[in-house]
Amino acid sequence: MLRILAGLTLLAAVACSPVKDLEERPDPLGDFAFGHNIVVANNMVKGPVSREATEEEWKSVLKEAIGTRFDRYEGDKLYHFGVSVQGYVLAQPGVPVVASPKSVLILNLDVWDDEAGAKMNAEPKQITVLETLSGESFFGSGLTQSKERQMEVLSQQAAKQILNYLLRQHKEEGWFGPVIEVPESPAEVPVEEVAEVVENAEEAAETGETGAETNEIPVEESAEDATDA
Repeated sequence: MLRILAGLTLLAAVACSPVKDLEERPDPLGDFAFGHNIVVANNMVKGPVSREATEEEWKSVLKEAIGTRFDRYEGDKLYHFGVSVQGYVLAQPGVPVVASPKSVLILNLDVWDDEAGAKMNAEPKQITVLETLSGESFFGSGLTQSKERQMEVLSQQAAKQILNYLLRQHKEEGWFGPVIEVPESPAEVPVEEVAEVVENAEEAAETGETGAETNEIPVEESAEDATDA
């Protein structure tokens, strides 16, 4: 029993939060700036053995999750999202592990280029979100989470999957302009250059030659350059 409890504790500790990365710098997405955040749910289907959720509830929670993730981008061109909720299951309490159902959210995504006035994906991209393992949902979220919390987590995971799709399209299809590699520290001096300066300084110090006699970097300036680097 102690080993089981320890395992559950570890799983709860390492479970990934769908919003953890929002604390970090956004992944580069070219010239992307977020425009209209449109969510509809008039044709959604509620799955079997599911809690009830209204159209307005889904629209509200999805718009918040998507806006929170994509409003961070401040590119030069506007792009709009059209999201349609296709179906969902919000798990109800059941028998732990064996019969406890899992929550699911299915939606379609269309991405629009504002300047071109056209849809970027020929066919809607279907996003399917399955309840992930966490400290809250190890035995099924129906046992541990309210309906509102289930919807919030599924919506956050959906927004993250949308981002992953856009990043792939950016890299593979050239959406949002060319991919630009952004160094972590633009002012960082390559290690090889620093090593070369230090090596030259050490050689000059050993031979006792001055920069004027050998046309090499003076020891004092080399050491100073290395320190500055």
